[in-house]
Formats: sequence, C-alpha cells, structure tokens
Amino acid sequence: MRQAVEQALAKVRPMLQADGGDVELIDVEDGVVTVKLTGACSGCPMSTMTLAMGIERVLKQMVPEVKQVVAA
Repeated sequence: MRQAVEQALAKVRPMLQADGGDVELIDVEDGVVTVKLTGACSGCPMSTMTLAMGIERVLKQMVPEVKQVVAA
C-alpha cells in the first residue's frame, strides 16, 4: 500500500511544487496516511484545504484503502 500511496503523491507533487511547496510521506498505517507539507506549503494558511481537498481526495481515488490523510 505504501508504494501505491507514493505513486499517488507523485501525481499531486507537480501542483504543490508549482507553488513552491512539496509533500513528504511519513507513514501509512491502517489506512491512515501521514504526510508532511514542506516548502511554501508548510506555513501556508491554505494548507489544511490543500491537504483535504487536494491530497486526500487524490489519494482516496487512486488508493481506495486510504481512509484518512493527516499532517505530521
């Protein structure tokens, strides 16, 4: 499952990198994916929305076993 999550994150990364940010996979356990937003994303006031509406949505579509995405 970790490999599938990494592949899904690769689809999201260009969008984040275009704004000077990135995402790092920390852990995958029992359907909960823990990520760390880095670069411009780490201090952005929109990071919560990016996490939920961007990263979590894509991960759930591409990896149905994902139940939740949380920030480290």
